[in-house]
Amino acid sequence: MTAPLRRWLKPVVAVLAVCAVAAGPAPASAAPSNPSSPSGHEGGQPKMLNDVIEAANRSYAQAKVKLEESKKRQLTLALEVQRAESELKALTPQVATIAAQSYRTGRIGAAALLLDTNSPDSFVRRVSALDEMNRINAKRIAAVTTAREQTVRAKKALDAEILEQQKQNDILRKRKSEAEKSLALVGGLRVTGGFVDATSPVARMGPGRSSSGEWQPMSCTEDDPTTGGCITPRTLHMYKEVKRAGFDRFVGCYRPGGPYEHPKGRACDWSLQNKGFSSWDTMDERKYGNNLSAFLVRNADRLGVYYVIWNKLIWFPATGWSSYSGPSDHTDHVHVSLL
Repeated sequence: MTAPLRRWLKPVVAVLAVCAVAAGPAPASAAPSNPSSPSGHEGGQPKMLNDVIEAANRSYAQAKVKLEESKKRQLTLALEVQRAESELKALTPQVATIAAQSYRTGRIGAAALLLDTNSPDSFVRRVSALDEMNRINAKRIAAVTTAREQTVRAKKALDAEILEQQKQNDILRKRKSEAEKSLALVGGLRVTGGFVDATSPVARMGPGRSSSGEWQPMSCTEDDPTTGGCITPRTLHMYKEVKRAGFDRFVGCYRPGGPYEHPKGRACDWSLQNKGFSSWDTMDERKYGNNLSAFLVRNADRLGVYYVIWNKLIWFPATGWSSYSGPSDHTDHVHVSLL
């Protein structure tokens, strides 16, 4: 290969190298699990919220690393493209000259050359030389055009990769935030330790709710299935929905005396054991209390929940969780009062 031809091809090689860098790894297609998925189950087992948050944090960190790698590849590409475009810019006048020359004369024919040749041998040599030059010029122009097109495509491809990584990063950030909000809703690490299902069954709407969302007062008119006293229709509905959700351990609702909701038939105490009340001392009992209180809180607007007390904290719809101190620390049962 001649020295002039090598000079012509140098920027093309540079651009091809850039394209090789741009080819790099394919854009990520992260599809982490959604913590707000209706099922919240994988392989038949409920997901724990702390596992969801940990997975979201791991995926988020991984996406950040990929994003930084993409930015580095974009910087490398930009430098290579800048270098190649600089060389291509220097070649532009020569390319323009070749193009103008080709437009005016076209490929050199034998008849035109015969007018300026003295012998058959010089004619053949000149035809061969000029024909080769025309072919080389055509290749040069085509190579420059191809190099420009490949550079544009490579830049677009990497820009698209950066956008995709940023999109995935935003999705992961949102899911991480949603998982943390879900944990805060059910008491956070202080109440649950993170050992709580990521989702709860959806309860059916309780009775006595107006179209404006107001819960109408109800009297103690229904037989209490737990103590033989009376409870309101809304409390009975809540009792049935909690049972329907799978919480079937011991429970007591109505009891006489006292200033609060039990004697009004508007409260129930859900034990962690099948019989009686005893503070949790196993992970199974703690998770049972966590998941039961989570079900009540997540369905508060459908059941008409006034407040929930569990594991030394009390939850109101308007204020969320706060410390609770009373006759019982509620580590042995979940208390729920209804409007």
